[in-house]
Amino acid sequence: MPTCPAPVRPLTAATATELTTIAAKLLAEHGSATSPELLKALPDACAQLGDEVRHVLRPVDTADGLFVLRGLHLDDTELGPTPGHWSTVADAGAVWDVVLLLVSALMGTPIAWDGQQDGRFVHNIVPSPGHESEQTGASSSVLLTPHTEDAFHPGRAHLLLLACMRNHDHIATTAASIRLTELAKEDIAQLKRTVVPILPDDAYEQAQQFAGPPAPVPTLFDSAEGLTMRFDPAYTSMDEADQQWREAYGRLEAELARVSVAVSLEPGDVLVVDNDMVVHGRVPFKARYDGTDRWLKRASVRVEGRPTRPLAEHDEHGYGQAALTAWTD
Repeated sequence: MPTCPAPVRPLTAATATELTTIAAKLLAEHGSATSPELLKALPDACAQLGDEVRHVLRPVDTADGLFVLRGLHLDDTELGPTPGHWSTVADAGAVWDVVLLLVSALMGTPIAWDGQQDGRFVHNIVPSPGHESEQTGASSSVLLTPHTEDAFHPGRAHLLLLACMRNHDHIATTAASIRLTELAKEDIAQLKRTVVPILPDDAYEQAQQFAGPPAPVPTLFDSAEGLTMRFDPAYTSMDEADQQWREAYGRLEAELARVSVAVSLEPGDVLVVDNDMVVHGRVPFKARYDGTDRWLKRASVRVEGRPTRPLAEHDEHGYGQAALTAWTD
């Protein structure tokens, strides 16, 4: 297996088995990974897990702002073919949805979005015909521009989890931490200004739920832990910004590109990304649509009381109605 450019937190075989066994039991009891009753059962299921997995799933604690959870194993044949669209996945890989929910619940609170993949808490990221050149997870032929997940929303995830189901072609996820960049003080000051809005991305099927025009937001924020970031150039209204801000934003893009790493996930790997520190993207590739293409599962996690978003946690133009929490509703 090639060396991973991200920190790796290994699971022992026993702990990996513990996670998959509890996930399979939950799935058998509730019949579907999307069952509301299964979501309600997550806290009790997490309480059955041992200390090792809790230690491995401690908060992200390096300037990289990410790590790879490694040690889970899946059978490529049992998984079935990569679907051509998230809506046709049905129950394929359902036990891995539950594994990802358990991991998410140990790190915080899983969240979902009303207008994205039918409000599911675990999304399937697969290349889809007709979407090759979009700036969404369904694309393939273009660079998926590095971005903060759901950057437009004040209730966006603190943590993003990407679980690899299949990646025969070693297609890399890119990631870059604001804490590793070297920006001039003047550029940081420019990017702390509230200048332009970030729009909802094209993955939201029900954009009308976001009431009113989006409010301008800063790109960079100070926190007690260091700089944090809210960044999505593909959906940022650059034309509305002044020249000094645009130039500073361009230098931020260049710095993020300089410190970027390319993480080629192996089946069973779970990439955990601090969504306040790290932007992520994906290199271009040629999709075959023959059942063997790259397939990831994605979960979003909020961490209660996390002090990383000064001035960024208030509701903006009704956007808060899009966020759902798991068992706490």
